[in-house]
Amino acid sequence: MSLHPSFDPDALPEAALAPGLYIVATPIGNLMDITARALAVLARASLIACEDTRVTGKLLGHFGIKTKMLPYHDHNAARARPGLIMRALAEPVALVSDAGTPLISDPGYKLVAEARAAGVNVVTVPGASAVIAALSIAGLPTDRFLFAGFLPAKEKAKADVIAELENVPATLAFYESGPRLAVTLAALHAGLGDRPAAVGRELTKKFEEMVTGTLSELAARWADAPPKGEIVVLVGPPLPPPAASADDLDSALHAALATMRVKDAAKAVADRLGLSKSEVYARALALKDG
Repeated sequence: MSLHPSFDPDALPEAALAPGLYIVATPIGNLMDITARALAVLARASLIACEDTRVTGKLLGHFGIKTKMLPYHDHNAARARPGLIMRALAEPVALVSDAGTPLISDPGYKLVAEARAAGVNVVTVPGASAVIAALSIAGLPTDRFLFAGFLPAKEKAKADVIAELENVPATLAFYESGPRLAVTLAALHAGLGDRPAAVGRELTKKFEEMVTGTLSELAARWADAPPKGEIVVLVGPPLPPPAASADDLDSALHAALATMRVKDAAKAVADRLGLSKSEVYARALALKDG
């Protein structure tokens, strides 16, 4: 009998799954977050491809599921893919990651792409995702976000990737480990400025934590005490530039009027400073007449 109060693999209907590749999301911490559909698919599949059979084995054991597992990870993916695709053409094969939704920072992308190219029916069985869980409780904008996975470990490569993301008009999301957290937060601060940010740790687990603040505040918080657990770092979109002062406007207009007509100078300065064209034009006329 399963430990899950609403799932008993022995009580499943007899109907078998159709052949295909089933992309199954698993919990990121709290085992009760798995869906009833995910449990049914894992119980009925002929084979479960997983990153680590020890991790997935604990999940299956908790719910009384005895489906055979096969390792599928970065080190064996190229060798394992052809066999998995052939099996998925004839029988149901499930793909899981150690936690969360497969293909998000794991090697499932090529398997799905090649399976689709081979005519395999690919089915999603959605559920938990650490990045979505973090976005839902951080209080940062969620209308646009960009998931950038893990930043490179080396300082130069990390800075280069951050520079590419500097002007993206969206909340940025990263995965990170505890020992690297403070260095990553400091690099984000250096490359993006002191934006609002959030660090989610051990989401859905007993010691779940979501800490918000500026990048400099968060970097200082963990500078000497690296946290444990799996981490999501969120960084708010670029901050709007500070409004131009009257002195800034006059200085820009004086320089522009030295080489341009009033209308052209006003347009150029208004565009550069983000000000009203009519107001800048009126000020340009005043300076020109003065």
